[in-house]
Amino acid sequence: MNRIGPGTIDKRPLAEITTEALKILCREIGVVDTLRFVRQYTTGYGDYTAQREQLFAGTTLDRIAEEIKGTRKHGHSGELKGVRHKKTTRSKRNHKPHAGRQKAT
Repeated sequence: MNRIGPGTIDKRPLAEITTEALKILCREIGVVDTLRFVRQYTTGYGDYTAQREQLFAGTTLDRIAEEIKGTRKHGHSGELKGVRHKKTTRSKRNHKPHAGRQKAT
């Protein structure tokens, strides 16, 4: 702690403390474990409740359970019939090919 005088503490900016803490964590436990640690305190974004209500509108819990059982029984990854799934795409800017997967020439 940085003490200025009797009973007072120098208040450093939170950004400075955060930077120092991250450097210490990276040094002591490594980058990957530091990211895992920090991630547990990071909040997500969006409104999951609204998205869930929209995604499963008109679908019952029994129907979802039946679809899961059917998928497991038949060994394929099916989608709930009649439920619209949001398509996701990888960002080409951040995409890195997997090691060992190269195009045949």
